[in-house]
Amino acid sequence: MAGNEEPLRPSPLALEWVERLIAFDTTSRVSNLALIEFVAKFLRDENWHVSLTWNHDGRKANLFATLPALNGTLQGGLVLSGHTDVVPVDGQDWTTDPFAPQVRNDRLYGRGACDMKGFLGVAISLAPRWAKLGLPHPVHLALSFDEEVGCLGAPILIEDLARRGVKPDYCIVGEPTNMQPVIAHKGIRILRCSVRGRPSHSSRPHDGVNAIEYASRILNHLTEIARTAKEEGPFDEGFDPPYTSLVVSEISGGTAPNVVAEHCVFTFEYRALPSEDPLRIEREVRRFIHEVINPAMQHGSPELGAKLEVVADVPGFDAGANNSQILKRVTDLTTGNHCKVSYGTEAGQFQATGIQTIVCGPGSIEQAHRADEWVALTDLAYCEEFLVKIAETAVLARRPMAPSRKPSGKA
Repeated sequence: MAGNEEPLRPSPLALEWVERLIAFDTTSRVSNLALIEFVAKFLRDENWHVSLTWNHDGRKANLFATLPALNGTLQGGLVLSGHTDVVPVDGQDWTTDPFAPQVRNDRLYGRGACDMKGFLGVAISLAPRWAKLGLPHPVHLALSFDEEVGCLGAPILIEDLARRGVKPDYCIVGEPTNMQPVIAHKGIRILRCSVRGRPSHSSRPHDGVNAIEYASRILNHLTEIARTAKEEGPFDEGFDPPYTSLVVSEISGGTAPNVVAEHCVFTFEYRALPSEDPLRIEREVRRFIHEVINPAMQHGSPELGAKLEVVADVPGFDAGANNSQILKRVTDLTTGNHCKVSYGTEAGQFQATGIQTIVCGPGSIEQAHRADEWVALTDLAYCEEFLVKIAETAVLARRPMAPSRKPSGKA
């Protein structure tokens, strides 16, 4: 910071809205309806058009709200997108109540402060300003559910937009990036492998088919796939790690020490470079199961064997793939330093529909998912300034932009 320039601070309304959102416990395993209904009422009162879409049991909802352009159109414009769910606090050593936000030492603490209620709160706080100004283009707010467990809500929201014929031009996904444009991220595919064997007394293992034994063969095959990717690539040095990674994250099986295991289940994920075929590894594992594992297990018993189930599929994202205008505008208003990340977002889902998309938001991913999660007040202020300029002048009106103070990238 140069000279004696005062640090930026968010407006009282922006900070108030971030704190309001944090106070809702929207852990992925519980409903987010209280938050959604609260925001929906506020936006309707400000003359935004609001629509909701729900999950299969109606316990969770997405919100999509539009402020029409001055001429009344709902088409085109800019989407500001974020997820409402947060990760659990179980087992974490918080020094304060995670759902009772507190400001200390120029930081706002609370679950979701960084990931990603900071961005959403700032965006929602600007709704009255934009409604009073009247803009020559629509502005949209998209709030989704269950991003943290596989980006499950956004596809429902996006399908509803297509069904209603609503097509925005641009989208900013406000994940924590220190207000640095993220131009690419890996795709994530999570799979569950269930292996069914035949139980027998452990003194007569030849009478059974050991599910754990055959699961271990599949696990060894996954280890080899991961090793090959790490050593032989392909590589993209913009990512850390610079190759497609594969991790086995959960496993369970067996019933007792003296019983040949009838069942074994494990879960694994791989994060593929956006330049790679996202289904390549899955196809290889399915081939190995079909050609090697199941023939060895079944021997006339087709009910035995292994099967794969897709748990989550988060598409990769690459803003450079469509020479994005939104990328240029966001770069002009922020640090100008692009980066690529290995975590997933909903950006690829929006981009797949032809919406020019970028990831940029306040806070650092290093603070996300941790005890005492926090976001710097300066980051919220930079975000507020950024959203005002990009919504009111930068992207849609296509007029020259005023200079902007840029964040340092350090919280």
